[in-house]
Parts: sequence; structure tokens; C-alpha cells
Amino acid sequence: MRQNHEFIEQFPPDQRHSTKKKHYKAVKHPFWRFSYPVLMTFCLLGLTGASATEDRIKDLELKIGIVQRFGEQPKAKLQIEPTTGDRLKLKFAEGDKERILLTDKPVKLETVMQALPKPTIEEVVVLGTYRTYEMAENSAENWRKQGIEVEIAQPERWQVWAKRDVYKTPLLRRLLFGSVKAGGNNLAYIDTRVLPKVPLVSWVVDGKRYNPNTVEITTAKNLIRLRKGEKLDTSRLYAGRINVQPNAYGTYTLVNKVSLETYLRGVVPYEIGTNAPTASVEAQAILARTYALRNLRRFAIDNYQLCADTHCQVYYGLGGTNAKIDQAIAATRGMVLTYNNELIDALYSSTTGGITASFSDVWNGEDRPYLRPVVDAPTNVWDFSKQNLKDEKNFQKFISLQQGFNESSWDVFRWYKETSLDRIIKDLQKFLRAKNSPYAKFKTIEAMAITERSPSGRILELAVRTDIGVFTLHKDEVRSAFAAPVSTLFYLVPLNKGKEDLWGFAFIGGGLGHGVGLSQTGAQNLAKLGWSSSKILQFYYPGTKLQPLSEEIKF
Repeated sequence: MRQNHEFIEQFPPDQRHSTKKKHYKAVKHPFWRFSYPVLMTFCLLGLTGASATEDRIKDLELKIGIVQRFGEQPKAKLQIEPTTGDRLKLKFAEGDKERILLTDKPVKLETVMQALPKPTIEEVVVLGTYRTYEMAENSAENWRKQGIEVEIAQPERWQVWAKRDVYKTPLLRRLLFGSVKAGGNNLAYIDTRVLPKVPLVSWVVDGKRYNPNTVEITTAKNLIRLRKGEKLDTSRLYAGRINVQPNAYGTYTLVNKVSLETYLRGVVPYEIGTNAPTASVEAQAILARTYALRNLRRFAIDNYQLCADTHCQVYYGLGGTNAKIDQAIAATRGMVLTYNNELIDALYSSTTGGITASFSDVWNGEDRPYLRPVVDAPTNVWDFSKQNLKDEKNFQKFISLQQGFNESSWDVFRWYKETSLDRIIKDLQKFLRAKNSPYAKFKTIEAMAITERSPSGRILELAVRTDIGVFTLHKDEVRSAFAAPVSTLFYLVPLNKGKEDLWGFAFIGGGLGHGVGLSQTGAQNLAKLGWSSSKILQFYYPGTKLQPLSEEIKF
């Protein structure tokens, strides 16, 4: 989740746990008693009965999409290898029988385009396109409240689709689309693709070629090496199993099935770094664990749970771990952060710019009481109670401050970036086309202005006046619309460069990422000052509780 951390509803809507207090009858067990959501989650993870003891927390199995859309490129290649002295076991269906292949040599995966007997039509109703899962999830909930069944997809950007197995005929899709358009949604569209051919996975095992769509790969040592890249020069080592399976986009996903605590070994070093102070590494481990368990629903459409990039948490396998990282994970084993006995929304980012943000400063949806503005400094360098940053003068004064913050020595704590009008226009047009906005046809920009800020200083609305009218960018989509700002904590200055006409704008701001929750940079500074991991977490998530997974926690 470093930089763009665009962060357990695995149940049907009628079983889903609401954000309000809700109590479930506990299920008695000789080792633990689980509340209903916890029990359901463990069942979904394949963990029931005696294996649900605290001693077996490490055996919780997650499903991580480590290559999400293999086959997008016609000549895509991957290579899967056993470690020294081991061999791969490939299991797949061949007709009505199960086929098993064993090899101690690398296995190559390629995609070939297979011509269809006749072109097929694939079609979905796209109800909205979003930068982050959080925005898509809020939109999905709003559609469900209107009685429309939806699912969240990520063919590239996050999208909300009308549920395919409900709106499964052209007539139903067009009736829905007509109703949505009549209701005033100008961003919805029907995505129709005519496919004369489709990608087919081709496996080369010991010189022979096979073409199963779904394959499970295991090894005796429980370690698998994956090579990718144009020259297969990027190598990563994964624990657990790897499944290759079709996804919702006509391509394939490589899913790493790995235990929770082992997964953390592939997350923590890449999120906060191997040289971070111990207390900050422990805080990162607790957040990564909490985040994973709360976000298992993200890729339900594709039958896995989490991705391996900044849309979830960065997960690169076991190549970056070391004794210090492993010790921090072991020291916090099974520990999660909760609020009112629920797993918190464990959002974090690289650098806050000196103040953390509320959830609703960045995304739509209900605020979380523990995600609120906190001045990111060990001492009182700014009195937020008297000078919040909604006021533009206060905001610009705050951005001018350089010293006394946890992140003061970090290179992206403060930044100044100039962008020409031509570049801004191209970026905005690309962004608006992706949203299917009618304003994508604009040619020139006459003016831009920030029209609303949150108390933490984040941009809530930015208006753009063009030759075809005025449109407004909201919250975190500002980071998608322009290349220059790496956070929404900035102000604009028009630039003429000595000419009469507008040349462009200076973006002057601070921070890297969404700024909600813990700052990875700030946590390291606090750890250097002697703060414990629990104190760091309490600072960034006020009112939360650090506790082991137990019967009390609701998902």
C-alpha cells in the first residue's frame, strides 16, 4: 500500500455485517468461541474445528492474485520453477479425469490466441468507473439500496458492473441501462466487445504442450519460483501453492494460496522497508494483518481475495524478508487493531504531509471514528483545534511550515511541481474518457480553482472551467486527473511565464498517497524517538484497541 494505497464482506447482502453495532450469538468451541462473522470467515478460509485455535492462526490461508490478468498481451510469458532439489506437481482436469504431472524442470506458460468458430459477444453494463476500491464499494452499496444487483470488477480501473448472472440477456441489460440513464446517470455505459478469438493458456512441461484453463501447482518444499518480464528476468519466490484460473475479463489470474503469517513476510519488507526501526515494523505487521483480514472481499468476482500491488498491499513473496522482519511479525503474531471489537479499516500511506485525513476527506461513505485528522508531529507544532485547514489562508500557512513534523526530513513532505496547460489538458481528457464523461470532449481550460477543502486540508472539490462548460473533480479522483500532485494536500497557482496567456499551474503541497491513517514515514520517526508499536498505533488510530484475534472480534 505504499504511495497509492488504494485500499469482510464475503457474505450475501442479507448476511452482511453493518457498520452499526450488531451482536451475534457466539458458537461454542472447546478452544475458542466465534461470533458468527468470524466463524463464517474461518469457514471461507477453510479453517474450522480444532484448527481455529490461537496456535493455528498462522495456518489461515489467503488467496492473493500475484498476476492478475495474464493473457492481456498476446505474447505474454511466465515461467514457474521448483527450488533446488524439489519438483513441481501440476494437477488439472483432462476430460473426465484428473491429470497429474511431475517435473523438476521449469514450466513455461504462454498465451496463444485461439480463433473461435464464430465471433462471440461479451457485454456488461458498467455503472461507474473509479480510482479506488473504496469509491467503487460505496457506489456499489448505493446501487444495492436502489434494488440493483451489482458486482465490483477491476479490468483495469475499478468498476461497478450490473451483476452478470442477473442481467444476463441483451434485453435485460438494455432495460436496466435505459432506467439508469433516465435516472440521470450519464457515466454508465454498455461495454460490448465482439471477440473473434480469445487467449488460451498454453503449458510447456518437459517439452510437451498442454492447454488446461485451470491448474494447481504445488511442491514438496512448499516453495515456488515465478519468473516474468519480457526476458523472464524478474524472479520472485512464493510459499504455498499457485493456481492458474480464468477471471472475469477473458484472461487468467495466478493466485498464490498462502498462510496469513507467511503472507506478511512478503508484505512488511516491501511496505515499510527492511531498515525501518523495530517498533515501526511491528506496527506495520499489525496493520498489514488487520488490513488483509478486513479486505477479503475485494476480488470476489474473480475468486480470490487480495491483489499484490498498491490497490491492496504490496506483496512480492519471500525475496525481501530477513531476520528482523520475521522477528517483528513473530512478536505481533495474531495481533490486530480493533474499534468496538471490530477489525478497523487499517488504511495507511507513505507520507501524510504533516496531517492525517478523515476517511471521508478522500472517499465517499461513512467516516470511521478512529480515522480523523491528527497533526503528524511528536510535539504541538500546529494547534488544529484553533486553526483547521479548511480555511485557505490557514492551509497555505501550514504548507509553508517545514520543521517539527515526523516527516520533515522526507523528500516528499513538501513539493512544488509546475505543469504546462497542454499537459494538464491531455491528462484531464484521458481521465474523463476513462470515466465516460461527456466533458472529455473539451479542448481548452480557461481556469481551475479549489472550491472546497476538508478540515484536514484535503481537496474535496476542484472546479475546471473549459470551452464546453464547468465540471468538478471530487476528492481522490484529483490524483487521477493530473500527473503532478501525488496527494490531495495542495494548492494551485496559475503561471503565465512572462506571457499574456495562461501557461499552466504550479501544484504546491505535501505528502505522498491518500494520507489516511498511519504514515509509514512518520511511524519510523516516532520509533526512532523511542515510541512503542502500540503507542504509534494509538497515535494514528485514536480510540482503537490492540488485541489478539479472539471470540470478541467481529469482521
